[in-house]
Parts: sequence; structure tokens; C-alpha cells
Amino acid sequence: MSGELSSHDRILRAAKRLFAQNGYENTSTVAIAREAGTSESQLMKHFGSKQGLLVAIFDRGWASMNERIKAINHASPADRLLNVLKAISVELENDPELKILSALESRRVRKDSNEVVLTRGSHQYRELLDRILVDMQNQGQIRRDVNLDAVRSAIVGMAEGMWRDQVIAGRSEMRANYSFADMEKVLEILIGAFQDPLQHAKAS
Repeated sequence: MSGELSSHDRILRAAKRLFAQNGYENTSTVAIAREAGTSESQLMKHFGSKQGLLVAIFDRGWASMNERIKAINHASPADRLLNVLKAISVELENDPELKILSALESRRVRKDSNEVVLTRGSHQYRELLDRILVDMQNQGQIRRDVNLDAVRSAIVGMAEGMWRDQVIAGRSEMRANYSFADMEKVLEILIGAFQDPLQHAKAS
């Protein structure tokens, strides 16, 4: 089957598998090229560096996740927010290698600067969350006395923390015995905690 893929895609697939299995630092470009059945020079031609390859893996993963997210259309911004988080969870569950890389390798510092590697897709995801949170606040679903950047960080941090702990639990003795339904319930409670108490009372 690998013969049906271009060298570009074979390199991406091999790198994704080896990064997830052995870790980014422990995987050499030579090993990736060998696994992909091509040369290291071809890897450099397509991706420039090992870091460029990791970014390309995340770009492809986020492209798939953002396509799933675009299909979500709910009248309530709160419902949309929850379903965006659910869509990403489903995508990560369907792609265990991407889940491992997202949990363990998605905050790397660039070698040529002090910047953290953030892909276009992850920026688009956060911009979408920001728009949803503004809509929620405008509709009285989020208190006016809380900072929306802090709300976004709290929600993203909790979701990512639950995904990350599941990955770590699979590689250690740490316990993370919760299901997707458990994660959904916790996120619903967190989102509800940001609601204006008066508005929440009226809704109930």
C-alpha cells in the first residue's frame, strides 16, 4: 500500500508513526527516511527539517479537525462550544497517533527562536472558540465580569489535560479511568460555571 503513496505522504506517515511510538527527540530523520523507503535528502526537500515535518503532521491533523468543526451549526453558542470540543475528541480518538503527538509534542519551542510551534489550524481553532465565547457573552450565557481569554484558556486547558492524561495513563501507572461521556459531563459543568447566575436561574 505504501507504494501507492507519494514520497511526501510516505514520509509524513512514517514520521507520525515513529514520533508517536518513540518520541520526537528519539526519532532521527535517517530513521524516518528509512521507514518511508526514501532518502533523507527527499525528507529535507519536502519539509526542510524534522521540526518542519512535525508542523506538517499537525497541519494535516488540524485540517481534518477543522473540516469536522465547520459542519457544526447550532442555534445556541453554548451547544456549539461543547460540540466543537466533542468533534476534536472524536477526531483524536479516531487517530491515536495524532492524539499522542497532540498531548506530548504540540508545545515545542522552535530551535531558531524562543517561539512555541503553533500551527495555522490551532490558531483557527482558538479564533473560533473566541468568536463563540463572545457570542455567548453577548447572549448572556457568560458572566460580564470574567475575562474571555481566561475562559478560553480554562476550557482548552481542561480538555487538553483530560486527553493528555489518557495518553500518559496508557504509558505509565497513572490512572485516567474516564470515558468520553465523563469528559463531556465535566466540560458541560465547567461551561455552566461561567454563566451569569441570574441568567442561569431564568433558564432553569
